[in-house]
Amino acid sequence: MRAVWLREFGGPGVLVPGEAPDPVAGDGQALVDVEFVNITFVETQLRSGGPAPFTVEPPVIPGNGVGGVVVEVGAGADPALVGRRVVSSTGGSGGYAERAAVDAAALFEVPDGLALDEAVALLADGRTATMMLRAAAPRPGERVLVEAAAGGVGTLLVQLAKAAGATVVAAVGGGPKADVARRVGADEVVDYREPGWSEHAGEVDVVFDGVGGDVAREAFTLVRRGGRMVSFGLASGEWADIPQDAADGRGVTLVRPVASPEEMRGFTLSALAEAAAGRLRPVIGQRFPLEGASEAHAAIESRASVGKTLLEVGR
Repeated sequence: MRAVWLREFGGPGVLVPGEAPDPVAGDGQALVDVEFVNITFVETQLRSGGPAPFTVEPPVIPGNGVGGVVVEVGAGADPALVGRRVVSSTGGSGGYAERAAVDAAALFEVPDGLALDEAVALLADGRTATMMLRAAAPRPGERVLVEAAAGGVGTLLVQLAKAAGATVVAAVGGGPKADVARRVGADEVVDYREPGWSEHAGEVDVVFDGVGGDVAREAFTLVRRGGRMVSFGLASGEWADIPQDAADGRGVTLVRPVASPEEMRGFTLSALAEAAAGRLRPVIGQRFPLEGASEAHAAIESRASVGKTLLEVGR
């Protein structure tokens, strides 16, 4: 089968198309004919050899999220899964390929009425956005600042916060990203690359921090007493690292979400159900062929991408 290999750590160019043996569905596994692959910022960190939530060792086929149709199941897996549209994590690797063997018990069937590419776009980002929203729990009438609001998670957070009755201020990195944030429902938009951007944003009750670094530290100064700040990303390359005593002194809660595997699964199911009902819409900003994985990584790292980036496998 066609696949993309990571044979050494480095820049996007180390992702090289090649051939790989077809995987086999082992005990409790399902073999998925992959149509779309979800790319996350974490995968760019893994590829470069930088800090990441988990590690891989080259040579390896990267990729942790796929969507497609089940073509075979192993012993102990439900035969009724064959022919079903599904999305699933791969367990950390093996996603940038035409086929992937995944844990049958951990996959998600795609609800009727939801396109497969949209379901793949929600696999990781929908879970994250739902978890962050429930942790910070914005209330009707509160002002919410969403950093990286034109990104995969950010566009979903804007929609979820609006549905909760909040007024949403979108902080974006300029260019077309402001229009993306407005299209998904942001009430106000500020460009965090501009000096003094926080003065235009004004005070808020909740900050969803997807950038980290100086942007997050400046956003922290906007949170009113009794407000909350929760971090979900580090597009700047570093976490906010707000000192706890600084938060205590201003009466701000630094929310650090934790969830069990069952709760994490529930967050994904919720996002898929909301999308199937038409209440949540992922923004798919870039699509690349499987062999274009290096270009996809470069687009994400350039900060020029918006919404979700997918690989379209095709056969």
